[in-house]
Amino acid sequence: MRSEVKVRVRYGETDRMGVVYHGNYFQYFEIGRTELMRARGATYRSLEDRGYALAVVEVGATYRAGAKYDDELTVVTVARPAGRVRVRFDYEIVRDGRTICEGFTVLACLKDGRIAELPDEVRAMLDA
Repeated sequence: MRSEVKVRVRYGETDRMGVVYHGNYFQYFEIGRTELMRARGATYRSLEDRGYALAVVEVGATYRAGAKYDDELTVVTVARPAGRVRVRFDYEIVRDGRTICEGFTVLACLKDGRIAELPDEVRAMLDA
């Protein structure tokens, strides 16, 4: 399953060189995965209300070009199963049809602070 969401670079996300600070791409990744989950009926809020959490346990990014203030970016997100307790999200950040960043996160499921199997709505989201 795949999701796309548009984000516009805000001035505060840029560094002294006028480009998006590298760490801010992880926030774009979070926007992508949150919106993908929301579109598939598995919101963080509904999970947290039942004692679940998805904790980032691995993350990576490859930067190909910089983005600047007011650029419109498209965050393309794909979710993949990564076992009974983990889910992997792959990301592509696109500006003007060109990939400027690729990355991934692996999240582990916790229930009341302990490792747990992914809840049904997350598994359903992955099967969609």
